[in-house]
Amino acid sequence: MYFHKEGHSLILATTAICAVALAATVLLEAPNWVFYTVVGLSLFFLTIFLQFFRNPQPTIRIDSNQVIAPADGKVVVVERTIEREYFNEERVQISIFMSPFDVHVNRNPVSGLVRYFKYHPGLFLVAWHPKASMDNERTTLVVENVKGTQILFRQIAGALAKRIRWYVKEGDTVNQGQEFGFIKFGSRVDVFVPTSAKIEVNLNQITKGGETVLATL
Repeated sequence: MYFHKEGHSLILATTAICAVALAATVLLEAPNWVFYTVVGLSLFFLTIFLQFFRNPQPTIRIDSNQVIAPADGKVVVVERTIEREYFNEERVQISIFMSPFDVHVNRNPVSGLVRYFKYHPGLFLVAWHPKASMDNERTTLVVENVKGTQILFRQIAGALAKRIRWYVKEGDTVNQGQEFGFIKFGSRVDVFVPTSAKIEVNLNQITKGGETVLATL
């Protein structure tokens, strides 16, 4: 399906509102400038929502030795850090920022068993803020692959994102590239890989969810 299920109700509601507004301008015989203003605003909002909720199907990479990008966007962090929620040890953090113009489908970086899942309510700082990864609304997932390597990834809401969706729970078996969630209107995804992994991306690199290789284990 080209448009993601998370956007169906919003797209339908926006279309209905625009249709009613246009009909009202015609029935009330509003001046031309009012009519064209309503047309322009209707097209603007419909275009925004249609492009935001688009759901193109990538060519999924399946490789147990690789960690693939969970989202479209831009790499904004590649650094060693102490992951304090689950591992409590040093990991390499790779963060991908999704602007409102990126596809916001989130995909599993690896295949395996979901060992940990937790939803955290929180703030809505801008997604690139240093404290966003621990203070913002977020979810944390840990998937263990067939070789026993655990990869942690985290959905983080941004200043505009007020709703995180997830489709997995602890104990689920997931496939690399399969959808695990969606974040509405601007956000970030962090991925934590072992320090022994070979990092395959650089700062400011553009990623394609389900396709771009972030690291080789």
